[in-house]
Amino acid sequence: MNGKLYWKQKLPIMLLNFLCMIGLAIFLHMTGNSFDSIFLICFIWIVILTVYFVTSYYNRKMQMEKLLKLTEQLEERYLLSEVMKKPERADDQIYYRLLKLAGKSMLEQVAEVRRERTQYREYVEQWIHEIKTPITAMKLLCENMHSPETKELLVELEKINCFTEQALYYARSEHTEKDYSVREIRLFDVIHQSIAENKYLLLQNRVGIDLQETDDIVYSDEKWVCFILNQLIVNSVKYRTKQPVLKFYTEHQNNQLILCVQDNGIGIEAGDLPRVFDKGFTGQNGRKAAHSSTGIGLYLCKRLCDKLGIGICVDSKGSGTIVRLSFQINDFIQRVQD
Repeated sequence: MNGKLYWKQKLPIMLLNFLCMIGLAIFLHMTGNSFDSIFLICFIWIVILTVYFVTSYYNRKMQMEKLLKLTEQLEERYLLSEVMKKPERADDQIYYRLLKLAGKSMLEQVAEVRRERTQYREYVEQWIHEIKTPITAMKLLCENMHSPETKELLVELEKINCFTEQALYYARSEHTEKDYSVREIRLFDVIHQSIAENKYLLLQNRVGIDLQETDDIVYSDEKWVCFILNQLIVNSVKYRTKQPVLKFYTEHQNNQLILCVQDNGIGIEAGDLPRVFDKGFTGQNGRKAAHSSTGIGLYLCKRLCDKLGIGICVDSKGSGTIVRLSFQINDFIQRVQD
């Protein structure tokens, strides 16, 4: 509590007491009281008034500090009125009631927003599941009709499928625990699956694939890891050079298995590296080389990796980019694998 402001607010009462004291002193002097008696009465008045104001200040300060401390401990601070004690002062009780009404209104609005978000997310998920059927049907039709035009259509269908998957995972990213299933997976099986899902995009852009295949096993969700790899592959193609090459290999470091996804593309500006996982951030390359860049891909990768306990980092030095996915391997899993 601001002490200067508190005493400034009490100044009118102090001035009123001072004027009353002067009036009393004049009255006592006119009625024949001695100067010593008048001085003693005024001194006692000042002492009592000082003790009252100082005690009131410190009591009030302790109450406010306790209330602030309680507020800082709350995650949902709009629930303050539900946990604080009902004040004793009449004016504080009015503020308490106003706080109760404001908290109730806020809870109603929060519940309404959550309900709307849930309905919207469910609609998005349903729409994406419905749209996947015609996408799959069109893909099958194009694969059965061999022509240059159908090859172009297959690439565009892969892009559409990528965008729909991105929207689906974005909608589910807040509640991944309801959708993922952690189990033992062979890491390079997931890489093969991801490459197969983007084969027409890779073929059209003549991207060379360098697989340094191993039999490494990790424990994670196959579907979510595949989605993350899809985003990395699409980014590598989007920011490619004339002879693009995409390399997959693993490294062992302490109790971690690190999957490295390396390309020889245009790279990432050093000033953009700290912000590549920010939502909506496209950087210099996004504005120059890829006008369709949304800044959502790496943001989703980071968010899903955090949910799954996978470390992710991006490194780029002038040209080419390396994305490292770190999977935790504990002693028990190592013994099982041995």
